[in-house]
Amino acid sequence: MWFDAILITVLFICVITDVKSRKIYNKVIFPALLIGVLSHMIASGWSGLFFSFKGFLLGLGLLLIPYLLGGMGAGDVKLLALIGALKGSLFVFYTAIYMGLIGGVIALFILLFRKGVITRIKGILYSMGCWKFGMRLPIFIEKEALTQTYPYGLAIAGGAMVCLLMKEVLL
Repeated sequence: MWFDAILITVLFICVITDVKSRKIYNKVIFPALLIGVLSHMIASGWSGLFFSFKGFLLGLGLLLIPYLLGGMGAGDVKLLALIGALKGSLFVFYTAIYMGLIGGVIALFILLFRKGVITRIKGILYSMGCWKFGMRLPIFIEKEALTQTYPYGLAIAGGAMVCLLMKEVLL
């Protein structure tokens, strides 16, 4: 229950800062990480430290490649690593699954409700029609649409909350 309270508090703060300023601050993540790891170590000794470290590494590893490719912010990576350190590797694995689903839905809504959606859909359909006849044409997407970002911390927090609410079912 202690770890759930820490997690919910951190997620609440991170969602607000990520939506407002597109940043997840280290001054929120690092103290929570320290408290979580020390609490696991105090409660369970070396096995608690190993539990926390294993979850941390899995959370870090799941988003490290998207971060290195430039598709993810460092704060998002650290937030998922913190979730792993607090709740363990199995919890962070399920969180990542739900995070991906929620993130995809958010991205779809952003694509559908931004300016120029009709042009994008026409371009995609036209390109798909050309593929049928073996021609490859570029999909007509403006460069501005390719550089748009959204607060992925929202998807991470959503995935973690789904896991918290379904804890008895999943774990």
